[in-house]
Amino acid sequence: MIEESKRRVAYINEMIEAGKAADIVREGEQYHADQLTRIARDICSRENVRVILIAGPSSSGKTSTSHKLCLELLAQGKQPVALSLDNWYLNGTLIPLQVDGTKDYESAYAIDLNQLEADLNALVDGKEIALPTYNFAEEKREYPGETLSLEKEAVLVMEGIHALNPILTRHLSDEHKYKIFAAPMSPVSLDGETWIPTYVHRLLRRMCRDCRTRGKSLQQTLAGWESVREGEVKWIEPFRKEANAEFDTSMIYELPAIRYVMERAFQSIPLEADEYKAAERLLYYLSFFEPLASSFIPRTSILREFIGGSQFNVG
Repeated sequence: MIEESKRRVAYINEMIEAGKAADIVREGEQYHADQLTRIARDICSRENVRVILIAGPSSSGKTSTSHKLCLELLAQGKQPVALSLDNWYLNGTLIPLQVDGTKDYESAYAIDLNQLEADLNALVDGKEIALPTYNFAEEKREYPGETLSLEKEAVLVMEGIHALNPILTRHLSDEHKYKIFAAPMSPVSLDGETWIPTYVHRLLRRMCRDCRTRGKSLQQTLAGWESVREGEVKWIEPFRKEANAEFDTSMIYELPAIRYVMERAFQSIPLEADEYKAAERLLYYLSFFEPLASSFIPRTSILREFIGGSQFNVG
């Protein structure tokens, strides 16, 4: 496996240097497409499924996965509707606190469980609900006037870090639910001794997204990452075994693309900052890859959720 992973890194760089970046991007996208086709077929074979739940740790690409799965389900004759559980977060003043007094967005109790239950019950019963959105910059749930109801044959595709936690869908019978765990699952060996853990992929994605859409600097994201990881161990990993299917959101071209987008941004982290060593380590990982220009990445790519330019509503 080590030798195979080393050859993979060499192959990626050779393809980019040879002007064949588009080929490795297509390879990465086909890997995702093949997985989603298999999952969609499994869902369609279960006639009682009404709600599809996609969970995974932070920055796994759950939102884009839900939209891509919807396209596959549509092609197989289903009527999917995608929603994000993030839209049911409590307003900032009601978010539970961690021991250090900071808000714990990783907790399942940061979700408005009562409102979520009421809305899901209404949707499954064919009723119309007011559709919320969540303003992360202002930490509040908003109702811009949109409504939603489900046709009799429709399936709801809901994603969020807590989607597999039974507390969120305790009122729905198991036969109506299909559970998917989505995350990067392909670690990379750089030289036979140095491995890039899959959580590094997610951290880099989150740094891209936080800087672009949530008003956070790279340094702030790094500072809060340990807390995020602790929350994942407590709130997400215990329910992974409940999944009906797993979806590997790793991309063969991801690290070259992130190097192209993010390398200069790391200069914003001061040498004296506590996060500098962690940032230096991330740059070391990226240095093994030739940069890959964003222009090669399709607008339907999961990576677009983080670097921007997605055709999906994944802001």
